[in-house]
Amino acid sequence: MTASNDLARRVIRIKGGDREDFLQGLVTNDVSGLKNGLVYTALLSPQGKYLADFFLVPEECSVLLDCDADLAPDLIKRLTLYKLRADVQFENTDIAVSRGTDAAPEGSFADPRHPALGWRLYAEGQEAMDGTDWTALRVRHLIPESGTELVADDSYILEFGFDRIHGVDFRKGCFVGQEIVARMKHKTELRKGLVQVHIEGSAPPGTEITAGGKLVGRLGSQSGDMALAHLRFDRAKGEMEAGTARLRRAEVGADLQ
Repeated sequence: MTASNDLARRVIRIKGGDREDFLQGLVTNDVSGLKNGLVYTALLSPQGKYLADFFLVPEECSVLLDCDADLAPDLIKRLTLYKLRADVQFENTDIAVSRGTDAAPEGSFADPRHPALGWRLYAEGQEAMDGTDWTALRVRHLIPESGTELVADDSYILEFGFDRIHGVDFRKGCFVGQEIVARMKHKTELRKGLVQVHIEGSAPPGTEITAGGKLVGRLGSQSGDMALAHLRFDRAKGEMEAGTARLRRAEVGADLQ
């Protein structure tokens, strides 16, 4: 088995008879999808801005929430505020998240964002090694990551392709921030978005991208001569700069399907 122990994740167990109804009214995706496996989703602010993305994991009599460890404390605080009188309890666990791209082991779940991202396995004390270059896979398939491309209380999920990576359902009914997301989907043309760029040189994620002295966007993850970038489309033309690196927008490829 080829797998990796994702030490930057935290897994919370959500218990109580109202757990799925509670989540359904808050998160961007349809929680009923748990009957088929993992649900990738997000919690937004009332203003429609990204706060955290995470996986919901089916478990007998409970739901596991797998999220970035840095985002977990604020995420649980916000969920607790929404709890009110709902029969919902949050419980810390020692469950580790393992990932792989070879044959899926028993008990694992397919990553719903893209087939190339393989599987995820949840088990206490799981220890394994992984040779997969996850950053390269994300760059190739245009997959944003929390803390790198996705910025809490700043990003809008449709600018980062959540409809493409199965992180939002527009038919499920209400969720926090839904009005803003629906307006962006149906009534406006996106002026900014996450794209692939060719890059010569390197710069840290978050570096400002400029063109002709004007701010164009922000650099994300880099893998070799390719990188992700959040760009303003009307300015992302020709050569751009990020620190000492030189960039140009890549053509959209079949890997994004």
